[in-house]
Amino acid sequence: MSTRPIRIGVQLQPQHAPYELIRDRVTELEELGADIVFNWDHFFPLYGEPDGLHFESWTMLAAIAEQTSRIELGALVNCNSYRNPNLQADMARTIDRISAKGTGTGRFIFGTGSGWFERDYEEYGYEFGTVGSRLNDLARDLPIIRERWTTLNPAPTRDIPILIGGGGEKKTLRMVAEHAHIWHSFSDAATLERKLGILGEHCAAVGRDQGEIEISVELGKQSVAEVEELRALGASLFTLGITGPEYDLAPVREWLAWRDAAR
Repeated sequence: MSTRPIRIGVQLQPQHAPYELIRDRVTELEELGADIVFNWDHFFPLYGEPDGLHFESWTMLAAIAEQTSRIELGALVNCNSYRNPNLQADMARTIDRISAKGTGTGRFIFGTGSGWFERDYEEYGYEFGTVGSRLNDLARDLPIIRERWTTLNPAPTRDIPILIGGGGEKKTLRMVAEHAHIWHSFSDAATLERKLGILGEHCAAVGRDQGEIEISVELGKQSVAEVEELRALGASLFTLGITGPEYDLAPVREWLAWRDAAR
């Protein structure tokens, strides 16, 4: 069982809805007490009408940072392929600074991954490569991003948390051990238990305390009993994806009530 407090993150998938509604739902999520609001880093809807309404991730995150005052924010997850690593670092630092208004401490989480949605690559002119090459690029770029954070003026307000999404056992979990503050996956209890063992091996290899890494899992359609199993294995951040055109917040309210009862 993790000693970390339970946190609930909500991914407002930026598809099939006008921006005005997304903005209003962000305000509602902060008022409800959600811990983190995420979007995703794609250029087209991932399901539903393939050419439906859709908005870009990073510009939206900057607006959310200015709009809110308490809730943390980030992408679940950024696609490393779409932007130069030094640019990613500077954008992250800027949003960190925007989100620090009034407190001096930023609320931005740098969620990242290697990318996978081929249509994004084809229509925006990026080289798709292979799963392996995209993972290699991410492994190359993460140290560049972290190094750039040490040279920017002004510096980030805090050690910007890095969230890495994915479950690859050889490359992704190695990067988690080396760089991540948060590891996000779509695991059930049996899968999570096995992968935590592999992550522990990678942490030992790089000299990292595995306890420094927060474990995040997708809620999906899991029952409370199933989520309690994940909690017992050490998960503390639970994320729920909701989509337009309505962005129904009823499931969010239910999971927030579960969080509050468990604290």
